[in-house]
Amino acid sequence: MPPIVPTGPLSARSLTGVAPDILASLSGSAEMLAPVRSAVLIVIDGLGAMQLRAHAGHARRLAALGGKKDVARSVFPSTTAAALTSILTGSEPGQHGLVGYRVMDPARGRPVNQLNGYERDGLDPASWQRRPTVFERAAAEGRRTFAVGLGQYSKSGLTAAILRGAEYVPADDVRARVRLAYELAAAEPGSLVYCYLPEVDQAGHRHGVASDEWVAALEDVDGAFAAPVPHGVGAVATADHGMVDVPRHRHVLLQSEDPRLDGVAHLGGEPRLLHLYLEDDVHAADVARTWERESGRSADVVTRDDAIAGGVFGPVADDVVPRIGDVLVAARGSWAFYDDRLADKRPQDMIGQHGSTTPEEVVVPLLRLGAYAG
Repeated sequence: MPPIVPTGPLSARSLTGVAPDILASLSGSAEMLAPVRSAVLIVIDGLGAMQLRAHAGHARRLAALGGKKDVARSVFPSTTAAALTSILTGSEPGQHGLVGYRVMDPARGRPVNQLNGYERDGLDPASWQRRPTVFERAAAEGRRTFAVGLGQYSKSGLTAAILRGAEYVPADDVRARVRLAYELAAAEPGSLVYCYLPEVDQAGHRHGVASDEWVAALEDVDGAFAAPVPHGVGAVATADHGMVDVPRHRHVLLQSEDPRLDGVAHLGGEPRLLHLYLEDDVHAADVARTWERESGRSADVVTRDDAIAGGVFGPVADDVVPRIGDVLVAARGSWAFYDDRLADKRPQDMIGQHGSTTPEEVVVPLLRLGAYAG
């Protein structure tokens, strides 16, 4: 079976290198960025480079900051939990351990949610996310660090997992969030400030890319960049992933009689990137062949062993291996796979989606502002 290969320009740098380079710029030792007095990292959740280019008229400030080459590649899978953690730890999912949306907890023998399941599923953020954050590394250098985000996220398990070491500063208005990030950086020389903007991603999930609601969210985010970057402060704006719209006729509804579910004990991941956890004594290669036969051109299918050997998760730590599905199913094009046996059909209402390997999902903007520009 062919390997799963995330697409995107070979020249694009990985998102894993962005935050470490920003931190290095504070001491003048960065590879790609000029030395700065303080630094701001802005993540616009869900805004892929292709979506930004296609809607440049609604994001004139952001579009003017870079061209086609000002991009980065997200990680595999291109989902928020994996990608945000990779940005903020500078490591691949196989090292930090957040290898999907819902993945196996080996201690409990069931999938757990990486975004909002820490309290419900009993995960310890300090041990489940295995790598030091860029904020912890900055603090070790004696620097102050801040994370500016929505108030509702201030106490979440994901925040504890990926923002540890940072002082959380809540601000619910998108423009106020960016202004506050700049103000903190200006007021605290040598500091590192992270600013999270989820509005575009939220609108895309609910209404789809290019919907009126999505365009309005993009315009609001673009308006936030009217705020001037203070003198001596460098800022980078990027995203964790992009997004594709999945129409109803591209839903694959998996029901009890479907041969693709034979031998599958648990379905994890998400609709565009499934993790299949198999029953004992079921061979992954057999299940993968069934999925290839039944799915045709709607998916790429690979066993866990082949995915790890192919390096799609980066180097994989031994205790992360069992979190990954025995078989992985990456949706092609605009397809998505749903467990239709579940009573809760609300996930099928989601329009904009991500997690797989298309350029729309994988390639993101990498824009320089302030002291980094020019």
